[in-house]
Amino acid sequence: MESNKKKLTTASGSPYVEHENTMSVGARGPLLLQDYIYHEKMAHFNRERIPERVVHAKGSGAYGKFTVTNDITKYSRAKLFKEIGKETKVFLRFSTVGGEKGSADTERDPRGFAVKFYTEDGNWDLVGNNTPIFFIKDPKKFDDFIHTQKRDPKTNCKSPTMMWDYWSLNPESIHQVLILMSDRGTPYSYRNMNGYGSHTFSFINKNNETFWIKFHFKTAQGIKNFTNSEAEEMRGKDPDWAQHDLVQVIEKGDFPKWSLKVQIMTQEESKTFKWNPFDLTKIWPHKDFPLIDVGVLELNKIPDNYFADVEQAAFAPAHVVDGISYSPDKMLQGRLLSYPDAHRYRLGANYEQIPVNKCPYAVNNYQRDGYMRVDGNGDSNPNYRPNSFDDIVADESYKQPPMQLDSSVADWYDRNAPGENDHFTQPGMLFRNVMNNSEKKNTIHNIVGAMKGIDGPKKEIIVNRQLCHWFRVDVELGKAVAAGLGVNVENILKELGKH
Repeated sequence: MESNKKKLTTASGSPYVEHENTMSVGARGPLLLQDYIYHEKMAHFNRERIPERVVHAKGSGAYGKFTVTNDITKYSRAKLFKEIGKETKVFLRFSTVGGEKGSADTERDPRGFAVKFYTEDGNWDLVGNNTPIFFIKDPKKFDDFIHTQKRDPKTNCKSPTMMWDYWSLNPESIHQVLILMSDRGTPYSYRNMNGYGSHTFSFINKNNETFWIKFHFKTAQGIKNFTNSEAEEMRGKDPDWAQHDLVQVIEKGDFPKWSLKVQIMTQEESKTFKWNPFDLTKIWPHKDFPLIDVGVLELNKIPDNYFADVEQAAFAPAHVVDGISYSPDKMLQGRLLSYPDAHRYRLGANYEQIPVNKCPYAVNNYQRDGYMRVDGNGDSNPNYRPNSFDDIVADESYKQPPMQLDSSVADWYDRNAPGENDHFTQPGMLFRNVMNNSEKKNTIHNIVGAMKGIDGPKKEIIVNRQLCHWFRVDVELGKAVAAGLGVNVENILKELGKH
């Protein structure tokens, strides 16, 4: 190491190497709790803002119900799916991601789509977005990524340079960036967009067989988006447009609905799938893994008090129920830790006693004390286990089958090593095969407009680096963006030829 370089260290001054890859059991196995750097990064990140959420700060929410319409019991033993016609109460919170609580609803941004199912086996939180993928694939990168979507520490302004610098240095983001730059980045309303669990989850059936799962909520209202100019106009006219829209339609009885569908992949299929099935930057093609109908979600009641329910709602992917579980998805594994930690910081250790978060069925555990304990604190019952006094038992019927791992070697694996570095095929398929000519035109216009905001002494480097990614996605896309930015295409093609 050169003497004039500064060592990367923890806050306590201890040098470390792996800043972006979380330690895992094998390249595709689950993460290890012992990776202190990841926990340090996320624990600090979760405490950077008070009192609003660090991400998803501005949101809207409503209560409703989920009704089973199709039998999927051969895949999952979850009680909420046990029979056709069964209804389960839900609470759904929509949100923007990068903006503060006072930001406009029509900003170009992914939208959060978080559903809390109040089941008899506990609360199930399906916490996703309106896109089936995300910008990064390792949770250790999350705080760095979100910093680029927030405010420049010097100017306190949003910075296109920061955003595009980060994206251009992380080509795994290109798939999500393409979606964000399309009109899907500015939904017309929360009603007119799909929702996705995004991660790979798992189903467990009554025979203890495990299946890998993707969740899709398809809007019954139809997809509808603002163009960039329409979104900008609405920001000035009504920055709370999506909130007003949701309240108005529900209060007049026009209840929005979504169809819940799943994709299912067997254990054997996951071993031969072209891409890593646990990579959050990738989709599972519908032709290979068709959508299977499950049920219908309906929103039918606006909370009586926004703060009590929408602002205090706390969702965590760690909250699953029997028959639904996790996967080796690295981003999911990271969220299992960071989401409950964020809630404990923002709302307190007893956040699950707040009515909107409280399980409506029996809860028995040995947690006691802490700020805002309001449930009797266990009365005079023991606060330890095992004990000779209470009748709480561990029900063995809820035990999950063991997770099969692909390796016993723990190391910091490069998430973009050969075999994991195809960042361009899927966004290329999206641009060429899914977008129509109008959508392509608007997407190119939005990319050019956003990239024109890049400035500073590194402008040319950042622009050219990102253009190389666009060319790898699709040559015509790259040419169109380069032309819009006034960049000599020949220079870009020469750069691509070096790789």
